[in-house]
Amino acid sequence: MSDGKPNQSRRDFIVSATTFAATSALSGSLVADNTDKESRNAICVFTKPFNSLSFDELADRMAELGVDGIEAPIRAGGHIEPEQVEERLPELVEALAKRKLEITILTSDVNDPDDPMTTRVLRTAATLGIKRYRMKYFKYDLERNIIDQIHAWIPQLRELAAINHDFGIQGLYQNHSGASTFGAAIWDLHLALEGISPDDIAVAYDIRHATAEGGMSWPSTFQMIRPHIRSVYVKDFLWGDDKPINIPLGEGRIDPGFFKMLRDDGFSGPISLHEEYLDHKQPQLVPQHLTAIKKDLETLNQWIGS
Repeated sequence: MSDGKPNQSRRDFIVSATTFAATSALSGSLVADNTDKESRNAICVFTKPFNSLSFDELADRMAELGVDGIEAPIRAGGHIEPEQVEERLPELVEALAKRKLEITILTSDVNDPDDPMTTRVLRTAATLGIKRYRMKYFKYDLERNIIDQIHAWIPQLRELAAINHDFGIQGLYQNHSGASTFGAAIWDLHLALEGISPDDIAVAYDIRHATAEGGMSWPSTFQMIRPHIRSVYVKDFLWGDDKPINIPLGEGRIDPGFFKMLRDDGFSGPISLHEEYLDHKQPQLVPQHLTAIKKDLETLNQWIGS
C-alpha cells in the first residue's frame, strides 16, 4: 500500500490515457452533450435488468424512457466483464451517444487500489469521458473489532482517492443495508471519508437503504453525511416479517419530503433510479421491467418537482 501520493506508475497511466483519447474514434464527438442538463438533476436508470439486450437495444429502450443516461454495471456478470473493458466499453458509450445518452455512473468491482484491474477499468472509463463510478462494498467480519476494520480501510480509500484524482474520475460509495456492510450505519462511512475530497471519493446516498437502516433517524445521518453526497439512489420498500421487501416507488416507506430537502440544500448531482422488485435475471421480464421503470420515473419526477 502506498502513502496515498501519486506515483510514477500512475503518471504513466495518465500519459497512456491521454494518448488513447487522442487516437480514439470516440474521443469528444461520441460523448453525449449535457450542456442543456446543467440546470437540473440528471436522471439515470440502473440497467442491471437488461443484460440480455444488445447495446443498441439498451440505448433505444432508455431513450424511449426519456432519461439522461444509465448507471451501467461494468462488473462480473454485468453488461461488460471487467477483463473486456478496453474493447467493449467504447462500444456501449458509442451506442448511448447516438441517442444523446451517457453512462452517468459506472457500477464496478473496484475497491482495491493495488488490483491491476482497477487501473484498467478507471483508465478506460475516464478516457471515454465517464465522470463517476460506484465502488464495490467493503464487508465487516463481525467477529473482529469494527473500529479496527474501519481504520484498516482508510489507507486503502485514500490510495484509491489518489488514483481517482489522477484520472479525473469520482468514486462513489453507496450506503447499503446489512449488518456486515460497511456504510450501512452511515457514521462509519463519515469516519472513513474524513479528509478525502468528495471530488475523489463521494457518497451515492441511497434513501431506501438509509430509511431501512435508520428508521426514523435517517434525516440526522443524512445531514451528517451530506457534505460527502454527490449522487442519490432511489427505490422503495416495505417491511416484511424479518426483512425489507422492494416494491414500486411511492408504495412504501420512502418519504417524498426527502426531495424537498435535496432542493432546499441545493443538491445538483445525478439521481439514479433502481428498480429492484422484479427478477433481473429473467430475460423474458424485460418488457415488465421497462413498464415498471416508466411508472417509477413518473413518481420520481412528481417528487422532484413537487
